Amino acid sequence: MNDHSQGTSPRCYALVPCAGSGSRAGLPQPKQYASIAGRSVVAHTLAALDRVERLAATLVVLAPDDDQFQDAAPGFCGARAWVARCGGDTRAATVSSGLAELQRRGARPGDWVLVHDAARCLLRAIWVDRLIDACLDDAVGGLLALPVADTLKQAGLAGEVGDRVAATIDRSAKWAAQTPQMFRLGALREALAVAGAAVTDEASAIEALGQAPRLVRGEFENFKLTFPGDFALAARLLATREDAA
Repeated sequence: MNDHSQGTSPRCYALVPCAGSGSRAGLPQPKQYASIAGRSVVAHTLAALDRVERLAATLVVLAPDDDQFQDAAPGFCGARAWVARCGGDTRAATVSSGLAELQRRGARPGDWVLVHDAARCLLRAIWVDRLIDACLDDAVGGLLALPVADTLKQAGLAGEVGDRVAATIDRSAKWAAQTPQMFRLGALREALAVAGAAVTDEASAIEALGQAPRLVRGEFENFKLTFPGDFALAARLLATREDAA
């Protein structure tokens, strides 16, 4: 029987995988350490999570040889600010190691873990609270996501000359996954162990177990900084924000 069914209220933890290189961003350093609007990408992300009062702690999972995080996020400190240098070669490996670390620090299998991309630095606390409100009593958990608005095109086979459309894909009922993605710690550990390193998000691993995560409406601003132009857009949006709620 899980902890949450024994009369103990489940706690919520954030887990931020921060061990990637971000090679597609075309930057000389990992993208989470790039500076925009006066601080690093990851510092913006962690400041938003710190404003979520229902989070018992936020665990940042770094590569074992990381030597940049401390300088990039000097404000990340206190009883709710946890760091572990146990990241792996893939996102799934890093998240799995982070889940094990949370359990070593006292998290229970029935507690909720909200996995959030370090590079989604425009996050707002009110969006995280929206996800928690929607999933706290859910049997499975869920994720922030946006219905796909654009027409979707399928590219031709790799190796063809130029980029050509092979097909137009029906966009109805299609959603673009965002983070945080919120699942119970024990269930997510099991799902990632079964799914292996190929999964690109936590919801995919949960789906592979035959479960259906809840889709919770996100916001356009909660995009992941991936390509060079994303950083300029994020800087403009951060500069025009009236508050950080």
